[in-house]
Amino acid sequence: MEKTVTLLPLFLMLFLIKGIEGSIGVNYGTVADNLPPPSQVARFLLDSTILNRVKLYDTNPEILQAFAHTGIAIIVAVPNNLILNLANLKFSQQWVKTNIAPHIPATNIVRIVVGNEVISTTDNSVVSILVPAMQALHAALVGEDLDRRIKVSTPHSLGILSSSSPPSSGRFKQGNIAHLIKQLLGFLRATDSPFMINPYPFFGYSGDTLNYAMFRPNSGVFDEISHKNYTNMLDAQLDATYTAMKQLGFSDVEIVIAETGWPSKGDPGQIGVDINSAREFNVNLIKHVMSGLGTPLMPNKTFETYIFALFNEDLKPGATSERNFGLFRPDMTPVYNAGILRHTDGSKPPANWNPDRGVPVTSNGGKTWCIPTTGASEEVLQMNIDYVCGLGFDCEPIKKGGRCFYPDSVRAHATYAMNVYYQATGRHVYDCDFRRTGAITSSNPGMNLSTYSTYIYIYIILV
Repeated sequence: MEKTVTLLPLFLMLFLIKGIEGSIGVNYGTVADNLPPPSQVARFLLDSTILNRVKLYDTNPEILQAFAHTGIAIIVAVPNNLILNLANLKFSQQWVKTNIAPHIPATNIVRIVVGNEVISTTDNSVVSILVPAMQALHAALVGEDLDRRIKVSTPHSLGILSSSSPPSSGRFKQGNIAHLIKQLLGFLRATDSPFMINPYPFFGYSGDTLNYAMFRPNSGVFDEISHKNYTNMLDAQLDATYTAMKQLGFSDVEIVIAETGWPSKGDPGQIGVDINSAREFNVNLIKHVMSGLGTPLMPNKTFETYIFALFNEDLKPGATSERNFGLFRPDMTPVYNAGILRHTDGSKPPANWNPDRGVPVTSNGGKTWCIPTTGASEEVLQMNIDYVCGLGFDCEPIKKGGRCFYPDSVRAHATYAMNVYYQATGRHVYDCDFRRTGAITSSNPGMNLSTYSTYIYIYIILV
């Protein structure tokens, strides 16, 4: 038995194709009086778009219930005004019991963000308690055995940087802020959580830098310190953040783009604020962050990215642009074609997207299977098993005494569970994401395995 278990990854590797490396999500804001019901929104995103992640600004139970059994990864938020209370462990424990635990595992909550742009938008009493609040929330998740499934972070504006140009000069603001961010980064590293930022080229461009902000061809901006040339503003913003993190010794902490976008309507006379510009920015954004090119200082990377926003929100205060960042109108018709709709000829992803880099597209109609990637840890694969079985799929065959219990290994059981989910939910690429631990194969892993008869019954479900 020991010998056959060690052979399992070998024949899986024969059929492995590159798994999902990046994810595109959307910020689902609700500052409006004309939005459709959450149940309709969830079904629309699942059936009609390639978006596989949603970031919320609260823990609205109706929205969380609407996304149950969709598999869409959900980020929820603790409002800024609760942060002081959250630092109390008992409050955090009750908050988790009330707002998170009832929705697990049906709703795929993967992250909780504590506030939004706390350091640049709130007073010092709240800023000073941010990290203790995150620590208390993490402890509450540990108490519910949810800490492996759900991570804790907080999004920042680029206002936390004292210097960002050139990117290699990136530094966090000095004094208390730098000390706090160092504590925060230590927490994120210890809990395997990302550093989340809200980089908006829209808020940094001028008439002279519009092409640079929009990913259009331009001569670029040369960084004389790093000797790197920047051809778009987003890369410069990301690398300035990375440099600041590296300066504190935390270059290994993952960066997630929590918000970015471009409005389709602005005030009279605003240059580059129209439907065509918004479409161009978001198409180029998605293409760029999913390309695997990375940035000059972070090459060969994709970035988990959340577009702002899902809908135009008519009750938001401020400039006209604030109410017009949406990809969709309240009736769920697109404001413009950003290439995120599926099933229509006019909404295909950009031609130079690389599907092997994780653009979720519909199966080509041939028989396909979902298998774990060879690099996936047993801990994560066990989470995949728990997720699928928690949704109510038939996991009896991999329980003790079941026909697929042997070989008794996490990888073998995960192979069964992940494929059951994939087959039942439509066999789209995104149905085999499993947080980048699943991969699609068009060859039946159960074929040509007569030498490994022990495994044949594992793949009954695959035939």
